[in-house]
Amino acid sequence: MGILSRMSTIFKSKMNQTLDQMEDPRQTLEYSYQKQLELLQNVKRGLADVVASKKRLELQADTLRQQADALEKEAKQALAAGREDLAKTALERKQGLVQQLDGLQQQVTGLQGEQDKLTQAEQRLVAKVDSFRNQKEVIKAQYSAAQASVKIGEAATGLSEEMADVGLTMQRAQDRTDAMRARASAIDELVNQGTLQDSLQPSDPVAAELGKISAKAGVESDLARLKAEMSSGQ
Repeated sequence: MGILSRMSTIFKSKMNQTLDQMEDPRQTLEYSYQKQLELLQNVKRGLADVVASKKRLELQADTLRQQADALEKEAKQALAAGREDLAKTALERKQGLVQQLDGLQQQVTGLQGEQDKLTQAEQRLVAKVDSFRNQKEVIKAQYSAAQASVKIGEAATGLSEEMADVGLTMQRAQDRTDAMRARASAIDELVNQGTLQDSLQPSDPVAAELGKISAKAGVESDLARLKAEMSSGQ
């Protein structure tokens, strides 16, 4: 179990290092900010739904009040006409409307409480989102500045991968140049020592000596010819 636990710890450490290298805090901040904006929009939609529901109930309540007032007028007219029975019927209907109106009023009051809670929550969330946005921009600016500073420092000191590749290329070119110069120097030295001979010259010493004798005979023949021509001319 100890070995497995240690291997798990090492694996998690490597994964965290890899994620740290891949993760851009600016993108993470933007993602968090977008999530908060989505949450704020949900709260706003919920608040709008509550307000719309309350308005519908208020309109229904206004309609019931108007109907109750109309029934009360009808009851008065019935009493004036000596029809107490009709007046009672109108008032009974009015009482039914009043009870419905009381129920609607309670619902409106409850929705008003929900509206107040959501309004306060929206205000707190708006303040939180605004504060997060300001901090996000500051952190992003600081990270960008630090990243630029690191790149400049790496370029100046040769620690960056790009500069390391350039240095390696220059070193390889220098090594090949030194090797070529050393080879040329070695060849010159061998030629000067006679170890290496010109490929146009014969490699057989006997053939070389015969070539020298032939060349000397040719020279003597040309010399005799020239002397004869000069004597003939005189």
